Amino acid sequence: MSTEASKETYVTLPSGVAASMSGRIISVKGKLGEARKNFEKINVNISVQGDKVVLSPFSKKKKDNVIINTVTSILNNMVTGVTKGYTYKVKVVYAHFPITVKTKGKQVLVENFVGERSPRVSAIVGDCKVTVDGDDVIVKGVSLEDVGQTAANIELATKVKRKDQRVFLDGLYIYHKEEGS
Repeated sequence: MSTEASKETYVTLPSGVAASMSGRIISVKGKLGEARKNFEKINVNISVQGDKVVLSPFSKKKKDNVIINTVTSILNNMVTGVTKGYTYKVKVVYAHFPITVKTKGKQVLVENFVGERSPRVSAIVGDCKVTVDGDDVIVKGVSLEDVGQTAANIELATKVKRKDQRVFLDGLYIYHKEEGS
């Protein structure tokens, strides 16, 4: 089994998008804001040269060559985030007890979930914006990881335990993911 010679890979930034590097942290700025990612634990040489981000593996090992594709997709997601943004929609579903959803600071409060007196709390990650629109909770942001984790936190906060989940369908569920605001 032979491995290819280590090659440099380029991620070209579109106009209106700028990247900068501080240590192993890359920040990408665009019209919608700024996305940051720490590449400290990933074995890739990264440098910013004008409108390109240059990636090269540490060695000729297959493991180091394969991680280049992961870093490339992360950088492309960051560019998409600062140019278009990401939106996740979460549906509020209930049968008997009407659920109310509120935001308070960096938390989402789900009140009256299956008649519970205390609210279920989930964290808002990063700089995501969470809005409640009727039976929809809309999560928007520039970082795909932050938007996805915030929506997952909201869904996990209302997980039904010790009951048949096919019968007790109350909760908040992610039903739509899209690029763009």
